[in-house]
Amino acid sequence: MIGKIIGAAAGAAAGNAARGVSGTGGAILGALAIPIARRMGFMGLLGALGAGYLLKRASDKGDLNRTAGQPRAAV
Repeated sequence: MIGKIIGAAAGAAAGNAARGVSGTGGAILGALAIPIARRMGFMGLLGALGAGYLLKRASDKGDLNRTAGQPRAAV
């Protein structure tokens, strides 16, 4: 129970800082993330962290912001 409350508080704070996610939506996602993380186990959490890292790298690089037909912008 306390883990869900902490997850909801962290999700609400992250939701306010993220684009496209409200504080309420972040709180719901944060509360749901705790039981899901417990069921995934250690290797599942490592996989989720790795996938999140790769998604963040692709987002920072700008690969996720272009459409399929657009060429890459020269840096």
